Amino acid sequence: MSKEINFLVIESKNGNQKAQIKLYDLHCNAMFAISCRYLKNNEEAKDVMQDGFLKAFLNLKNYVDGTNFSSWLKMIIINTCIDALKKKKLETISLEKYPLEISNDDAWNFDSKISKQQIIEAIEKLDLKYQLVIKLYLMEGYDHQEIATILKIPVKTSRTHLRRGKLALRNLLKVEKYGT
Repeated sequence: MSKEINFLVIESKNGNQKAQIKLYDLHCNAMFAISCRYLKNNEEAKDVMQDGFLKAFLNLKNYVDGTNFSSWLKMIIINTCIDALKKKKLETISLEKYPLEISNDDAWNFDSKISKQQIIEAIEKLDLKYQLVIKLYLMEGYDHQEIATILKIPVKTSRTHLRRGKLALRNLLKVEKYGT
């Protein structure tokens, strides 16, 4: 962690609002992009992101000095997004405007004729439980232990949802490609 962020975190823990504003400014763009991956529109994503920052600042006492502040904050933002989705009867979101970076995991290789946009659209059609695990795994780079912690599910369930989501995604893409 950079010395500046470390200093800002310490000052924020001591109630320094200018330090909190600086931490917000340093992280808001990245956290907004993360929020947009999960929520329906920019305004909703912005609101949830700000709720996440508020939770983070109110819980700075739980932040362990020396750990990666950005990762800690990202976890809070993602959890806040998931909570918002659950409150809204688990509505899903559109990722059209936001970058999708799929891991280089060979198990995720798709036909080269399938566009990134088609993959994003197919992910959006999956059941929410599969969507969330796929997004956390592929886009955020979390492992199954981390996903299990975020979603409050067993690690085995995370693996099962990922496997079933991957199969459903492949089937959706096959149907869209061949129309069968």
